[in-house]
Amino acid sequence: MEEKRLLHSNILGEGKPFVILHGFLGMSDNWKTHGKHLSEQGFEVHLVDQRNHGRSFWDANFSYEVLAEDLKTYCEAHNLKDITLLGHSMGGKTAMLFACEYPELVSKLIVADISPRFYPVHHDGILAGLSALNFDVIKTRGEADTALSGYVDDIGTRQFLLKNLYWIEKGKLALRINLDVLKEEVSEVGEALPSYSNFDKPALFMRGDRSEYIGVGDEAIIKNHFSDFEIVTIANAGHWLHAENPKDFFAALLNFI
Repeated sequence: MEEKRLLHSNILGEGKPFVILHGFLGMSDNWKTHGKHLSEQGFEVHLVDQRNHGRSFWDANFSYEVLAEDLKTYCEAHNLKDITLLGHSMGGKTAMLFACEYPELVSKLIVADISPRFYPVHHDGILAGLSALNFDVIKTRGEADTALSGYVDDIGTRQFLLKNLYWIEKGKLALRINLDVLKEEVSEVGEALPSYSNFDKPALFMRGDRSEYIGVGDEAIIKNHFSDFEIVTIANAGHWLHAENPKDFFAALLNFI
């Protein structure tokens, strides 16, 4: 039987537990500012790194089933019950499945810019660019950015990706993500929520007005799984709505919780 390993997290504040899951190729640090604000509202905020991301363990198994199981193990280890659970993109898919599988542990669900449906693979350019980074040659973040710009035009996306850089030893950069496994299993990221999955407690779906991840047809799909849901659109924001319009995002979040 596989030994259960514990996800890495950054815990802020005290109070009612609030768990946040980052998206694909992200990490818990992406949510530090919102986490700090939530901790000031009387929550114990758990900023969690999912497997193969951030400072959490690496493993060849990668699917929403194992990501949800990782979170279950984490909640047991920290004795978390009655949590408010927020997930962005891939983290939103993990959060949806977790809430449906373990509804007794979740009081409220917040999903940022993702629907329960299937999404085709669309990270090819990004993964190719990250794979092309040669850290025998690249010695600074600036050099990594220049190399990545040949694959990823958008500077905001590049900055997001390059947060994964760290010094593995003096003078030697590396990536925190388990790139080999994430490339191999990238199709898992787009998998749909199982058709039988249901959650009947309050659920908030937030979408950016410039994002296409939650479209008109997605409302019916969401309703199939979540009977008590609302959708809020954040103005002047794309897929990274929490970073692009943090003020309106946080206001909508507070209004729901």
